Amino acid sequence: MKRIFLAAFSVAVLMSSCDTTAPLISIPAENVDQLPLKVSDLSEDQLKDWPAKDIQKDTIPGMSVEKTYDELIKGKGASVIVAVVDSGVDIEHEDLKAVIWTNTDEIPGNGIDDDKNGYIDDVHGWNFLGDIVQEQLEKSRIVQKYDAQFKGKTLEQIPSAQKELFKTYTKAKKEVETEKEELIQQKTQYEQILAAVKSAHTAVSQKLGKEDYTAEEVEALEAATDMEQRNKAILTQMLNYEDTIPEFITMIGEQLESMTDRLNNNYNLNGNYRAALGDNPDDIKDTNYGNNNVIGPDPESAMHGTHVAGIIAAERNNGIGMNGVANNVQIMSVRAVPDGDERDKDIALAIRYAVDNGAKVINTSFGKYFATNPEWVYDAIKYAAKKDVLIVNAAGNEGIDLDNGDTVYPNDQLDNVTEFADNVISVGALNDIYGGKLVASFSNYGKSNVDVFAPGVQIWSTVPGNGYRFLQGTSMASPEVAGVAAMLRSYYPQFSAAQIKQIIMQTGVSTNIQVAAGGDAENVKSFSSLSKSGKMVNMYNAFKMAELSSKN
Repeated sequence: MKRIFLAAFSVAVLMSSCDTTAPLISIPAENVDQLPLKVSDLSEDQLKDWPAKDIQKDTIPGMSVEKTYDELIKGKGASVIVAVVDSGVDIEHEDLKAVIWTNTDEIPGNGIDDDKNGYIDDVHGWNFLGDIVQEQLEKSRIVQKYDAQFKGKTLEQIPSAQKELFKTYTKAKKEVETEKEELIQQKTQYEQILAAVKSAHTAVSQKLGKEDYTAEEVEALEAATDMEQRNKAILTQMLNYEDTIPEFITMIGEQLESMTDRLNNNYNLNGNYRAALGDNPDDIKDTNYGNNNVIGPDPESAMHGTHVAGIIAAERNNGIGMNGVANNVQIMSVRAVPDGDERDKDIALAIRYAVDNGAKVINTSFGKYFATNPEWVYDAIKYAAKKDVLIVNAAGNEGIDLDNGDTVYPNDQLDNVTEFADNVISVGALNDIYGGKLVASFSNYGKSNVDVFAPGVQIWSTVPGNGYRFLQGTSMASPEVAGVAAMLRSYYPQFSAAQIKQIIMQTGVSTNIQVAAGGDAENVKSFSSLSKSGKMVNMYNAFKMAELSSKN
């Protein structure tokens, strides 16, 4: 194996460690193309901490977190507040409760806005959704709002001032109708599969005299009739997906429940979920809503946010569960993402809340392709930039090239090319195997729209009720990078949000390996062409660069 030493990577120095606006001077990077490809799957123990591994040592495309702690991090850095704008966080989780932010200017439970920030008893953050869990997609809300006005009309019949709105409505309506019909068909297929599996399982269980059986036992069964042959074939196939048929039945049942919820809620054109809050979602100045229950009304609805929080900052080396990327971190929970599309108003106010209450890093693991008031979020991003706050954002899970015109919200580009702020870093997802499938099949990409890639497949982290679980998505890749950013801000507070972004992008690991973009075996591209940096985030290199820069 060819050893690549730190000096061979992209290393930059600040022209002045005191001037936080100074440009970065980069040295061309070597890459890891000479590394042997990983051919074997990782064990469960390896999977649980693969994002912390070192690509040179382990040929696992992790961020070298363990190496950074072992070799570089000395002493105690400054405490950094990281806001998790998400579905809620279980602040009582055994691996999180010690790292939850507390607003010391509030007296808990007295019903008074002690710090006069506009939010009563916001001890650990704020819940902009109140008791809302379910919500429509933005496209469904657009159709519902404008159907009476535009239904049945053509573009020629629409006044000039409303033509763009009509085009948005037409696109939204087409997508809602198409996606809803596809979901109905998929649900019907799953129901048929479930019925067939249950029938076959009942017959085979009776024949074997037990509920749980192996694929080998099914293979050994005599099948004298057509029905027995059919049952054997069905169960053999389904045991490729789960270890036991009861587990398969549970898995299909959960997916059917999810499909039903999406049909009944996300694509509901008669919904009024917002009524529970009593605010006007179309008025950004109407801010008197929500509550301080940052986990939300249903702990399960906080699954996503709790998982994200654990990736960033689950307490390290406490002998419990797992290690987050960062220490010295306080997690501020800002609940603004329902089971559906988030509202632009909630996200804009959530970002402002995080900034005003001391967050130096904000993680935004959510997104949508329609937005009715994106300017509110753009203004909030600019406000965060002005206040020197870094926003780390998930690139999305549709497996598409964002440079081709699909705008994902939130973002930092008005024209899909030019950035209007320098404090947002967009993150795509890596697979756990270094090779042709390095990029997660679901991950969005784009030389202009995606900045870096980080681990996002099979990520082990915290879930409500003191639990732990593997989840995957760019939603998991984003907090990996937020953790790195938080640690840089902890140990090198002299660097601005924009400089932290540049350090992360410039010190990543490069490779020109050919990968299947969007999971399409026919869409093979160089990994370096799929993001602005062309790199995988590497904490070790980022710390080395920050250290060198701080001395120049």
